[in-house]
Formats: sequence, structure tokens, C-alpha cells
Amino acid sequence: MFVDQVKITVKAGKGGDGAVAFRREKFVPNGGPAGGDGGRGGSVILRVNEGLRTLMDFRYHRIFKAQAGEKGMNKGMYGRKAPDLVIDVPEGTTVTDVDTGEVLGDLVTAGQELVVAPGGRGGRGNIHFASAKNPAPEIAENGEPGVERNIRLELQVLADVGLVGFPSVGKSTLLAAVTSAKPKIADYHFTTLVPNLGMVQLDDGRDFAMADLPGLIEGASQGVGLGIKFLRHVERTRVILHLIDMSGLEGRDPYADFTAINQELAQYDPELLRRPQIVVGSKMDMPDAAENLRQFQAQLQAEDGSVNVVKVMGISSLTHQGLQDLMRETATLLAETPQFETRSERKLREQMEQQTYQFEEEKPPFEIHRDSAGVWILSGDELEKLFKMTNIDHDESLMRFARQLRHMGVDEALRQKGAKSGDTVQIGSFMFDFVE
Repeated sequence: MFVDQVKITVKAGKGGDGAVAFRREKFVPNGGPAGGDGGRGGSVILRVNEGLRTLMDFRYHRIFKAQAGEKGMNKGMYGRKAPDLVIDVPEGTTVTDVDTGEVLGDLVTAGQELVVAPGGRGGRGNIHFASAKNPAPEIAENGEPGVERNIRLELQVLADVGLVGFPSVGKSTLLAAVTSAKPKIADYHFTTLVPNLGMVQLDDGRDFAMADLPGLIEGASQGVGLGIKFLRHVERTRVILHLIDMSGLEGRDPYADFTAINQELAQYDPELLRRPQIVVGSKMDMPDAAENLRQFQAQLQAEDGSVNVVKVMGISSLTHQGLQDLMRETATLLAETPQFETRSERKLREQMEQQTYQFEEEKPPFEIHRDSAGVWILSGDELEKLFKMTNIDHDESLMRFARQLRHMGVDEALRQKGAKSGDTVQIGSFMFDFVE
């Protein structure tokens, strides 16, 4: 089964907790703090595996969690770092954050890696909190939480040449005639439901990858028929072979079909029309095909030039008429055509430019609201992260957390909101009394 779009959840490993420990050695009275740091949690990394062709492996496995770092130990020993979780994906995979819409990366070369969820750092042990005023601190940090993300993986087939056109115009037949691919061929519409790839090898040593893409109909850019499933795969092609049925057996107008297909390409992404097209009149072995091709060429001369049509050629995949000439022309055009930027690559570049030049306001470190029971609820990414890294098993750690809240301005903000001494304050599932 061909799977080209999935949503998965990735969660990096939490950092190991720092330790509270003291030296207890013979002949060393009043040994100082000796609690080591926790190890870093494992990151979640996507890596391109050139042996994969689909996202089928993610069909039933949607949640990926890396291991947590090892806790710190006594005698100043640090915890072991957790191994990274490496997930293999096929070439041509675009990674997007589902919640923010941010494009995280475009994976197109074998071995390329992308860290989608970095592991949390280990918490510090009490050896870091000793001071002249407190030479034996019972303070240690919990490990930093790992990043959790919902991401979308989209596969765009890596092919040099894409075959486009209405259903049943002969795309699969052409692919089977010029490559060793074995696509399904039948005399009904939408025979091809997934992209098929094949390698074209010419007598002069040139070769290129060709993709038979699912049939396109009007409204595909809005999701009609195979819709976006087709259009997404044409983005990575450099040359388009636009097949048009010249037999006239179904009573269709070749030029109307040509216009309709290009309108769908333009509505999906106007940049697709910049790709050079060779218009291929198929089924030229039929009686009326030659006359239909002449009429089509006459109509094409009046075209406004918005479509980059390089040449019009007639072929018959059944009799192999014109196939070698078409493949040579395609190989020559490929050699002259640069790689085009896809929508995801363009969005990724724009994001980087905005991050470089655009000022973003900082989020407030905390927020306060009161629920129906009169409990003051504290929230906010910075405050919640600070609490998760506080070891509440030790009083000194809690006192340190209270000082950090005061320094952040939480106490004053609660007073301004109307909090009185004895009111209940809640952070996550942890509750405590507000004291003036």
C-alpha cells in the first residue's frame, strides 16, 4: 500500500533528575555536597533512508517517545545520556508542525537528518548549589521536560519528469513502454491511484526518473477526485510531459483538456507553470488523431504564453511511434533545466527570513486567572517549566522555587488581582496557600 501523508506524535526524553547527596567517607568529617547531574534525554531525529518508498511504516505506529536521561548519583557521578530515537523516512519527505503550521524541514538526500524534538537537559545536582551561606544545600533540579510535537509527514515523489493529464490518456502505457515499471493498465478511468516510478535509460548513456502521477480532473486543486494527492507529487519534477488524448474516441476537446489541466496546476501553485512542458499527443495510431493534433497546434499558437510549452510531439505507446524521439528530447530539456523550489522549500526560506528580520514579542512568563471555586490558577510555559524542574521532595528546593516566583513578579501580580493571605494557588496539580 502506498502511503504518502501521515500525522504522528513525537516526544523527546526528559532529562535525568539531579541528585541530593553528601560525602560520607571515613576520616572526612562534614563531607560536602556530592549529588551529580542528570543525563540529557534522548532527542527524536528523522533520517532519510533511501531504501524506503512510502510512509507505510507509520500507518499503525503513530506515537514515538525517546528515553529519559539517567538520574544523577552520589559521589558526584553524572547520569548517562539517553540514546536518540532515530526514525527512518523516505527521500522527499516534508515535515510540518501540525499545531503551528511551521515547516520544520525538507528531507531530500540520503542520510540527511532533522531533529524534530530535542531532548531535555539533565537537572543539576546539589554540588552546584553550595555557597558560603549554605555549604550543605538540599537543593537539586529535576530534568528539563523533552519537547513534544504533533507533526505531519508528506511524501513528494522524487522524479525528474512527471506525466500529467486527464485519466485514460495513456500515462501508464507510456511509462510501461519506456521503462521496466509495471503500472496497472486498464480501459477505465482512475486506473492509477498512486504514483508509479520508472527509470528511462537511453542508448547514449543518459537516464532519468519518470513518474506516472494519478489522473487529474477539474477541481483537483480544491480536493476533487485525487486532488492534492496528485498535485503534491508534481512539485519536485523539473520537466512535465503533458499527455493529451488525440484519438477523439471519448468526444473530448484536446485544447480544452490542456487548458483545464494547467488551470488546476496554477490554482495549486502558479510556480508550476514555470516548469517546461512537452505536450504529448497520445494514441496517434488512431484514424482522426493526426487531424486533431493539427487543430490543437493551431489553437496553441494563440495561447497567451502563460504556460511554458517547449514542444508538441505525437506518439503511440502501442506501436512505439515517436517514443525514442520523445525520450531524447526530454533528456536534452532536463539537462538545460535547473531544480525548482517547491512550496515547502519556499515557505521554509520565508520562515528563516522572517526569523532573521521580524521582531516577535515575548510571551509573558506567567498568566493568572481565578476559577469558579476561588482558586488562583497560575499558568505559562516559563513558569510551568520552572515548576517541573523543581524537586518538591526537599524543603530547600521549594523555598528556592518560592524565591523564583517572587523574582518573576508572581506575588505582586496575585496581590494586584485581589489575592488574600490563605487563598489557594494552583500550578498544574500542585496546590499551596498564598502567604502575605
